[in-house]
Parts: sequence; structure tokens; C-alpha cells
Amino acid sequence: MTPKTQTQPALTGEAGTEAVLDVGPVAHGGHCVARHEGRVIFVRHAIPGEKVRARLTDADDKAKFWRADVVEVLEASPDRVDHFWHPADSRRAWRHGHPPVGGAEFGHITLARQRSLKADVLAEQLNRLAGVEQLPDGWAGTVEAAGGTAPASDAGAEATHDGGDGLRWRTRASFSVTAGGKLGMHAHRSGHIIPIHEMPLAIDAINNLRLWDIDLQGVERVEVAAPANGSRPLVLLAPAEGTKPKRLASIAAGLPADVSVAAFDPTTEEVQQLRGRLWVQESAAGHEYRVTGAGFWQIHRDAPGTLVGAVTEFLQGGGFLHPGAVVADLYAGAGLFTAVLADAVGETGSVLSVEGAPGTSRDARKNLHAAPQVEIVQGRVERVLRHKPRDFDALVLDPPRAGAGKAVVNQLVAASPRAIAYVSCDPASFARDVGYFRQAGWELAGLRAFDLYPHTHHLETVALLTPRP
Repeated sequence: MTPKTQTQPALTGEAGTEAVLDVGPVAHGGHCVARHEGRVIFVRHAIPGEKVRARLTDADDKAKFWRADVVEVLEASPDRVDHFWHPADSRRAWRHGHPPVGGAEFGHITLARQRSLKADVLAEQLNRLAGVEQLPDGWAGTVEAAGGTAPASDAGAEATHDGGDGLRWRTRASFSVTAGGKLGMHAHRSGHIIPIHEMPLAIDAINNLRLWDIDLQGVERVEVAAPANGSRPLVLLAPAEGTKPKRLASIAAGLPADVSVAAFDPTTEEVQQLRGRLWVQESAAGHEYRVTGAGFWQIHRDAPGTLVGAVTEFLQGGGFLHPGAVVADLYAGAGLFTAVLADAVGETGSVLSVEGAPGTSRDARKNLHAAPQVEIVQGRVERVLRHKPRDFDALVLDPPRAGAGKAVVNQLVAASPRAIAYVSCDPASFARDVGYFRQAGWELAGLRAFDLYPHTHHLETVALLTPRP
């Protein structure tokens, strides 16, 4: 089709309108920036430098920017490939009259280019939100593959379980259910649910459940946890209002006998046993971890070992983590980093492990019961630090996607540790917090980034922060 660059009508703020766009740079959030008649449009499923026809999906004449999906590529980037998953392929989905599913928005881009784009986003966020103009010495300049250190230019060399294609890495998956009881996933920023019959990013243990063959009427959401060590999976069913226990039992009966099944409330995370146990057994860094219900655990099968390795390398390399050291693991979850820190400081050191979620904190107590040097406290990080002042050698900070925030950063600075290892899954909240640390006299002393979410825009960052000399 010939691009209508000369005769395009004025673009109106109406969803469904299409326009030809020249795609600009990548931006945080999984889209690229384009401009049309002075209007900023965030375009998903594009690559910088392309010319595309895009369909407006979110438009208002009073909005600062609009959103759009690519429906046709007029001039393709050399980094464009066929999408590995039809439901997430924007062009194919819109030809069938509906938006694509979310969760694989970079699937049309080579892995090497995906990682370079993520590195660009991280650098831009640190510059814009934290004023970091020069990244630390040792920064590789790229986002590394999980489980290995293959450069972005060699996507086939990564030492992971996914065969170099970025697939089969998810040990946890969240699904929606259509009105007819079919397994599905939401389109991006939409209530529209698209039925699915596979999840290529998930490990075989999840796909082998064949949830798409089960009548899920009476359930609104399904969460699956399938540990990479091959131990018993757990399926969590979020029932719709009024669903009877007998209906949930019928769904559970349709799953393999070696799978645990429970009902759960997403708002309270309360879990009710239907069959089997209410937790999964995870393995990482030489330790076993019990994780109950929908409790947090890293999604990528290689993520725990990758992150533990990066954190300990920063802290031990700087002399902050050693036998006898006093350290803390903040937002500790089930104790992934706590157990490794306990090994490093030995019985002559101490580890304060802080987690806000009561259920997850109980898991940590079970997982660390044999480590006398560990004190586990359930509560808000800033409040716990205020009431338990210590001379910390190092802190490990692994907050949720929203980041730590200014109040917590100020409390961490007031605790006067020698170093902080910051683990982040969001470059924007991470950069904002780095800015707060810099304002308080700290500096970004080390930085690594990992592709723990291939074919999505997400990345994981591990940083070393120290007081400025």
C-alpha cells in the first residue's frame, strides 16, 4: 500500500482512526514516540525508524498525548521479525477485528535490539529523573541475558534454558477468563479479554496444564506457579461473586492429580485449600524456599540466581559483605537474599530481614528458622529501621514496582549504611529514587541490567549506591 503522506486528513481524537506515522525513539512503557500535526502519539508494536500505519486506541482532544497500535508496516526496521505468538501480533490481531493481548509487546523485535532499546530507556530515565550523565565504570552498556553475560549483539549465546529465543522462561503466569469460561488474557489498557490456547513465554509445566481446555465458568482470574525445579505446581482460582464451592471443586478435578489447587481472594490474598498444598517449593542459590499462595517470587526461571550473583558481587567486591558484617534485606519477600546474606556474614554477623506482607513474612520465618543470625520483622521498612537503629555495613533494597520513594530513601540514608544494593524492576521508579539518593549525597557506584522479561519492555536493574566521598 502506498503511504498517504501528502493527503492525510486531519487526525481527530477518536479511537479507531488511522494515520501514517514516522516512528521516533523508544520510551519507557513499551512504546515508541511519534508526532503527527504537533500531537505526541505513543505507538506500541513499532521500532524506531519505521514508517507505519497506526490505529488510535486511546485519544482525547484534551489529552497531552494519544496512544496507538501498529496495524501495517510501510517501511520496516531490519530488526523486525515475525511475532512468535499470533494473539500478541498487533497487525494480525487488528486484521481479525480486535486488539492484541498484552505481555509480549516486543515480540516483533530481535532479542539483540530489544536489549539495546531497554538499555536506552534505562540510560534516558537515569539522565532525566536522576541527573546521571555518566554511567558508572563497569557498566556494560547493554542489558544482559538472564543466567549469562552474553552481549546484546549475540542473542544466540545466552546461557539460559530458553534456547536463545527468549521463550519458556515464565514460572508464574496470570490469566483472565472470558464470559464464556475460556482462558484468556487482557489486551493492553483494556477490559477486552482474548481467548488463548498457549502461552509461549511460560515454561512447559504451565502449558502442560492445558487450562484452555477447561470450562472455567465461575472464575474471574487464574494464577499459576510452577517452580523451575520441577516441584508441585499450584493453581489459584479467583472465584466470581456467588460461585459455589462445588463449581470450584469441579474445575480442580479437571486438572492433573499432581497439581495443588486453591481458591484465593486477589484483594486480601486469602487462600483456601481445594486440593494439595497452599504453597510451592522453590530452589535458588543452594537454598529451598517455601512460597505461599500468590506470594512474591521472581518470574524468570533464572532470575533468582542471576540477581543473587549480581548483588553479592557488588557487596563482596566492595568489602561490604563479609563474615561478621551487619546487613539488612529490605522488602525481603520469602527470604531469597536473606538466606544468601546469612551465609556470607556467618554466625558472627547479623541480618535484619524486613517484609510488609504478613503471609510472606511467615514464609520467611519458615525458610530461615535454622539461621540464628537472622532477625525477621514484619512491617513497613521505614518504621522498622526507625525502631531498630544499627551500624549497617550494607543494605539490600528490593522494593515493589513503585520503588522505595522519598520517605524510605531518607530513612535509609539516615541509617548510614556503608553501601546499598538496589534491585529494581522499573527503570522510572529506580531513576527517581537514585535522584533522591544523589540529593542526599550518595552516588551510583555500580550498575548492571538484566533481561528477565524477554519480549516485553520490562527489565531488572541491580545497582550499588554508596555515600559520596
